[in-house]
Amino acid sequence: MNLGFVGLGIMGGGVTRRLLRAGHPVCGYNRSREKAAPLVELGLELKETPREVAESADVVFSMVTNVAALEAVTQGPDGILAGLGPGKIYVDMTTGTPEACRALAEDVAELGAQMLDAPVSGSVSTLEEGRLTIMVGGDEDAFARVEPVLLDIGRKALHIGSNGQALLMKIAINLSLQVQMVAFCEGLLLAEKDGIDREVAVEALLESVIASPMLKYRGPFVLELPDEAWFDVNMMQKDMNLALEAGRKLDVPMPTTAVSNELLTAARGLGLAEQDFAAVYEVLAQMAGLRKVAP
Repeated sequence: MNLGFVGLGIMGGGVTRRLLRAGHPVCGYNRSREKAAPLVELGLELKETPREVAESADVVFSMVTNVAALEAVTQGPDGILAGLGPGKIYVDMTTGTPEACRALAEDVAELGAQMLDAPVSGSVSTLEEGRLTIMVGGDEDAFARVEPVLLDIGRKALHIGSNGQALLMKIAINLSLQVQMVAFCEGLLLAEKDGIDREVAVEALLESVIASPMLKYRGPFVLELPDEAWFDVNMMQKDMNLALEAGRKLDVPMPTTAVSNELLTAARGLGLAEQDFAAVYEVLAQMAGLRKVAP
């Protein structure tokens, strides 16, 4: 099948790279064309609009920042919807709201095409290693058609249910990323405050029973944040807010999510919005008196 990909950022670009290396013909679009240059060198055919991508592809993917960005690439005369038609499959990997996903799926169905929501669980490193888990919502037959392609992206593709339910599952997973990171940082700061070397404490924590896969790759960021955030504070807070919104709608109390979310607000207040969300350590370190608070 001819594939298309709209949104060639850190994760979207990484997914496209895996598809190209698996031998798929892929065309793509990105708002900043220069960021797509390395993919063009690998064989990506760069298009001028999302519509052109959808017109050229049997299966078109998108992976953008949020619902507003998704509307920007799907709607209007140059959007993905304008290029869809009978027989095509649209796979959106954006982490947005289940409600927006369901509404978009209805628009896609009116065009005779099918839509799947397919958010991923994992990071830049798990993507590069082919270890992402992909959760999929939507028609089972459409899922069966694209599953072989999805398995060129990650190690597992799970059909979760109807449109929007894969997104809800992703939100349910992502809230735990921040909650785990907060608990990790609290334990680390207890050790530091008593005089234990930070690197020694990090090693002890990551060799203990609490070391989840996420903490194993993100825990070391408390020693030195990456130059380019894998998943920044703003993005993490977007997902935490989505989780809290879902909790209110479904009458699920989420006290640890709510408290952990406020530390992201504090991180933004300290100018750390574009840092990886592991920057919550810096927030707690200041609160614990291990860092000087900026005047």
